[in-house]
Amino acid sequence: MKHGFKPAPPPQGCTRRAALQTASACITAGAAPWALAQGGAVPATLQIVGPWEFTSLSPASSGFMLLNLQVCETLLGASDNGRPQPALAERWQVSADGLAWQFTLRPGARFHNGNRVTAQAVVQSLQRAQKAPALLSNAPITAITAEGDGALRIRLARPHNALAAQLAHYSTLVLAPESYGADGKVQRIIGSGPYRIAKLVPPQQVETEAFDDYDRPASTPAPAIRSVAYLAAGRAETRALMVEGGQAHLAYGLDPASLRRLKRHAKVGISSVTLPRTVIVKLNATLPGLQDVRVRQALSLSIDRAGIAQALMGDEALAATQLLPPTLADWHHPTLPPLRHDPETAQRLLREAGWQRHADGLRGPDGQPLTLAIRTFLDRPELPLVATALQEQWRLAGIAVKVQIGNSGDIPMGHRDGTLQLALAARNYTNVPDPAGTLAGDFSAQGGDWGAMGWHSDAVVQALAELMRSTPDARRAQALRATVTQTLQDELPVIPIAWYRQHVAVNRRLQGVSLDPLERNYRLTEMHWSNA
Repeated sequence: MKHGFKPAPPPQGCTRRAALQTASACITAGAAPWALAQGGAVPATLQIVGPWEFTSLSPASSGFMLLNLQVCETLLGASDNGRPQPALAERWQVSADGLAWQFTLRPGARFHNGNRVTAQAVVQSLQRAQKAPALLSNAPITAITAEGDGALRIRLARPHNALAAQLAHYSTLVLAPESYGADGKVQRIIGSGPYRIAKLVPPQQVETEAFDDYDRPASTPAPAIRSVAYLAAGRAETRALMVEGGQAHLAYGLDPASLRRLKRHAKVGISSVTLPRTVIVKLNATLPGLQDVRVRQALSLSIDRAGIAQALMGDEALAATQLLPPTLADWHHPTLPPLRHDPETAQRLLREAGWQRHADGLRGPDGQPLTLAIRTFLDRPELPLVATALQEQWRLAGIAVKVQIGNSGDIPMGHRDGTLQLALAARNYTNVPDPAGTLAGDFSAQGGDWGAMGWHSDAVVQALAELMRSTPDARRAQALRATVTQTLQDELPVIPIAWYRQHVAVNRRLQGVSLDPLERNYRLTEMHWSNA
């Protein structure tokens, strides 16, 4: 199928030779012990390369990596479908009025310094996680108290059904009291997971080793992977070349061109999973040009999602017809009229909104030329290419857009200081395992760093609040979710572009690799080496 545009070339300097030189430089500099075992020997260390850096020791910043590497644990976990399950708490119960939650800890859980995981240690970590703007600060918690060494209680001002999902978020992971300095800041990482930190050199390197005192069930063998080394490498092609050249066993964050090449590689396999993540355009609705919903709808109608999904993500089926993908079955509504590509209707809406054509063919509101800027970043390698495709498709519609490639932190910063106009990001809607929690943050009355800016809907806020406050019956819950998805589809405070599929390159000697659709866990304890 032809969709009328060509993908943009890679950024200048992003050549195969340049990427290989970058990888070689990392190895030469001793960034990590990347040499693999020779012959049939089992590698001593599992080597992982990805785009994500350790920007801070704070759980709110880098907790997702500590959770993925299985160094730290949260009080509760989440199954693949987002339902709460035991983690540090082996069981929990909620009072009849919903105001008291009691948690019982695993009795054998130990921190990596050998000390027991006590209720008081968990309480201290959760109290730190309550500080705004951290996620747990949004919960109506009145007190968190230890009930002896092995249990704790959380009291609420009002029922809050979303607490279980919030306690599974990486910002609430539990650290040993000895992790903190006198100023309350994290000085070192002492967790309770099956791996412990052996070496940490922010922002690029972390090495871990198996923690033999981890309280795994007696029937579960010790992990076959005894040590892990993670390296953050900024270029997607560098990461692909490292796994292709035998300098890494797992490579996350692949660009489309490298993915196509690696699929033909004899010693590399590809593991994939569809994620509850959507590529979105965030809009600043406080701008005069974007306040009018007709303009936001015109921007959406000008987008050839099928072409972008096919050319840049390798699968036309990833073209987003609504915000949340089919993998989130409770939130995805097949009967919702889909987002579509309709340039003629887009032009009509722009004319109705007062966007007139100028001599150069571009449009602007009230007869004034307008150039918008869209910010994006390289952590997800397809985003700059998608931004360039959007730039061209909007140019054809008469809308001038400049692409600005920076860091992912530029987007929340621009939200907070009001300078953001447009942003392209890949938003994970199960950052909190229950999507209601993430959506409530993104589309609150005040908006969110990765969600609405200058827009809010009382109906959306109230529907999400009810879903988070209680457990309504199935029909009521369905109606509330429909209110949210329909309103977001109609008013487009963010514009969905494509759903997301995670691809990971895997050295074929590594067995037992499976991908977590919630991106919480690399599942290292399930992996082992093939002797072949």
